Amino acid sequence: MAKPTQKKPVMKVVKTAKATPKKEDVDKYLKGKGLDSNREKEIGQHIGYRYDVNLVPDYSRLTPFLKKYMEVMGWDDLNWLEDVHMGYEEGRAAVFDRNVNGWVTIPPGVKLPDNQQDRDMIARELLIKFQMSRKHPMVDLNKAYRKF
Repeated sequence: MAKPTQKKPVMKVVKTAKATPKKEDVDKYLKGKGLDSNREKEIGQHIGYRYDVNLVPDYSRLTPFLKKYMEVMGWDDLNWLEDVHMGYEEGRAAVFDRNVNGWVTIPPGVKLPDNQQDRDMIARELLIKFQMSRKHPMVDLNKAYRKF
């Protein structure tokens, strides 16, 4: 008896129109309230940790200061700075300093680029510079509690 032949399934290729992604205004948190989620609207403030903290920084966008800093420190990557991002505090661009548990606002004269990766690099640079400055609160703590 002959084997019945099996028909191969026919695959149809359906072309769909690509939706062009809506380009967001990078200054939306400066110009408006920046409240996107229902929870943000409910509490009336922006939730700063909505950024993708797993996004690996684009090392081609390093500032000259960060390049030199990594070279002096002997680092191959940004390590502890990878989850530092430009945020906003009271309508001003800012970076969060975990050591003082507060926002460090960006000086008003600093022109911010239209790219979030570049803004994050500036935030990393300013955070390092602030933490190394004599104005950082840890300097006073060091003087007050130094043991030797």
